[in-house]
Amino acid sequence: MEAHEKGYFTEENSVEVVTGRNANAKSERLKEVMSVITLKLHEAVKQIEPTQEEWMEAILFLTRTGGMCNEWRQEFILLSDVLGVSMLVDAINNRKPSGASESTVLGPFHVADAPELPMGANICLDSKGEDMVISGRILDIEGNPIKNAVIDVWQANDEGFYDVQQKGLQPDFNLRGIFRTGGDGSYWFRAVKPKYYPIPDDGPVGQLLAQLGRHPYRPAHLHYIISADGFETLTTHIFDPDDPYIHSDAVFGVKESLLAKFRLTEDQARARQLEFSGKFWEVNHDFVLAYKRQV
Repeated sequence: MEAHEKGYFTEENSVEVVTGRNANAKSERLKEVMSVITLKLHEAVKQIEPTQEEWMEAILFLTRTGGMCNEWRQEFILLSDVLGVSMLVDAINNRKPSGASESTVLGPFHVADAPELPMGANICLDSKGEDMVISGRILDIEGNPIKNAVIDVWQANDEGFYDVQQKGLQPDFNLRGIFRTGGDGSYWFRAVKPKYYPIPDDGPVGQLLAQLGRHPYRPAHLHYIISADGFETLTTHIFDPDDPYIHSDAVFGVKESLLAKFRLTEDQARARQLEFSGKFWEVNHDFVLAYKRQV
């Protein structure tokens, strides 16, 4: 009797033998998932044919990745990001009807319980950076304004750092705020022009990027989480289309529909109304929420 007939492991029947051992899995979903992962992993190994030294280096890479993880940093999420997996999972879980604003990745620097501010407030608390005013409307698919939509916004400063990265250098909740729309669905607030910045590249993921000849930068953007009763919550960004890294975001988060025009304005009278000292940047961008799906 040949080895495969007895269920012994061979190069040829490796997938069948491994998945066959999972027949009594306590979860059908887990069994399905592990079958697919085993199939794809074994296919990759058979195609690449790594040496034992190469396979050990792969294991050590994952070990180093885990060693970088703590309550403030998740190196495995970073690995998922730079491989495009985070954006793929986001796309699968956020398929939108035509006309609805697209989502993108949350990012690691969202902070819960940011202060709710009056419309028009300036979220920049240290007066550093180029002044900017952001406005737009929150609409439904038919173009109707959404009242009481909650808009959670946050961004990096003009040096490319979030407040949580510079404790003691930036005020708490700098460049963060929550706003709530009125009956016309409009929103506006003041901030500073964000700058591109590198994802953490001092660990194994950064070393991998360097070996692949890739840079670690994300183009300048503002983060939004927009929620309203009866609608799907939208987690997204708006991007500066003129940023030098707009076509090579390290985590693949840019989508064409999320490009917003950043206009430099030199209207002195308007600057005084906005309490700006001189020229400023202006961005106007609407968001369209999808109705909550019926379960």
